[in-house]
Amino acid sequence: MALTDTQIKQAKPSDKDQWLTDGQGLRLLIKPTGSKYWRLKYRFQGKQKTLALGVYPSVTLKQARKKVTEAKQLLEEGRDPSAQKRVEKHQVRVNIDLSFAAVAEEWWKHQKGTWTEEHASRVWTRLRDNTFFRIGQKPIADIHPQDVIAIVRDIEERDAMDVAQRVLQDIRRVCRYAVQIGKLTHNPASELTGILRGRKSNHRASLPREELPSFLKELDFYQERGRALTKLAIQLLILTFVRPGELRCARWEEFDFESALWRIPGERMKMGTDHIVPLSTQAGAVLEELKPISGQYPLLFPSERERARPMSDNTMRKAIFKMGWDGSQEGKSKANPHGFRATASSILNETGFNPDAIERQLSHMERNGVRAAYTHHARYMDERKEMMQWWANYLDEMRGSGKVVPIFAKQS
Repeated sequence: MALTDTQIKQAKPSDKDQWLTDGQGLRLLIKPTGSKYWRLKYRFQGKQKTLALGVYPSVTLKQARKKVTEAKQLLEEGRDPSAQKRVEKHQVRVNIDLSFAAVAEEWWKHQKGTWTEEHASRVWTRLRDNTFFRIGQKPIADIHPQDVIAIVRDIEERDAMDVAQRVLQDIRRVCRYAVQIGKLTHNPASELTGILRGRKSNHRASLPREELPSFLKELDFYQERGRALTKLAIQLLILTFVRPGELRCARWEEFDFESALWRIPGERMKMGTDHIVPLSTQAGAVLEELKPISGQYPLLFPSERERARPMSDNTMRKAIFKMGWDGSQEGKSKANPHGFRATASSILNETGFNPDAIERQLSHMERNGVRAAYTHHARYMDERKEMMQWWANYLDEMRGSGKVVPIFAKQS
């Protein structure tokens, strides 16, 4: 007699295997552990065979009978259901290996040795979080330009235009890699140049010179509303005018206190070359104030949650906005951590310092080959040391007077 759901549910295990028969070769194997397995007994080319159809209750009685019907249809067509199942399993494995997520991971592992650990992590997180939910499990050969455009449009709706540009570039690189290793014949993202929505280019907000005194005086009291570590980070950023990422990842081992120099290794620099920052007396004082807070860690500015990682790239920006320098208050311009580089450059150029020394201190690489070689080897170190101390003294004057200090041309 045919089985019923009630009969199957009530069937109890014993100390040995049990078999319940449904009909047309369908049977239910009940193991001593209580697990229940569907099996189909059939003959193919004169040989007795068994086909596994799944586990009850994941595969219900109704579903098991449907699988029997499908297997019988294959037998009528002269095909072995077991062989067909092996082919389907293999195809599933192939599809997984050829999915966008699998190829993206292969590409990332291939590339990450050429990147810093932080950059590699950033690339993977960006790619995973912005693409996998749409095309991660999709065979890479089935991805079309419209799939890529849909991902880009999703990001643009968040007004994350820079992220949209980078994700498009990431997808294009993954697909180019797939073409190179034979998993794809055509890059679906290769013809999407110009697909990103245009927007007006905005320079990073930098404080005008006349607002620096107010900003510096407010920063002195930032610890009343936020962490002292954040305040010191912003102070050191202004004094050294390095890029925010270079400051956030600064390590104590990079500082030579005896020579008053900060040597940033090339792998952490945007242009990939080592960079030296002469430390003013004021910068040294900030570092001394910082030692009791983070001197026991490798990083000067560790994350509050995980000391082995640097503070978030948004920490200083949020602090500046918390002080009211977000452009929403009258009399206060919008400020940005990166913008202090422009402020320093403008004032130092107006003062009459050597433009080459300023550019070298900003770690801007000269595009002309001969000039680049000269600036790299000469470094203008004496001039830069004098310039950095002048800059720190100038900031002290602005903070102390609360007024804009006149810029006097540097005496030659």
